[in-house]
Amino acid sequence: MGAFLKEYVNNISEIALIPSDAGRYEISVNDDLIYSKAQTGQHIEPQEVLRLYEEYLKEKV
Repeated sequence: MGAFLKEYVNNISEIALIPSDAGRYEISVNDDLIYSKAQTGQHIEPQEVLRLYEEYLKEKV
């Protein structure tokens, strides 16, 4: 997470951790879902979060 924040400190205004049930979690950027454990059934590695975020940025530019 540290490398992620260091790389994108000027692009991120907020990071929120919202508790859920059954160990599921989702990652959204500007209300766009970029990852869902409920959909994949797998945990995600920090490097994969960074890759998905970079893909999101490329699509939105």
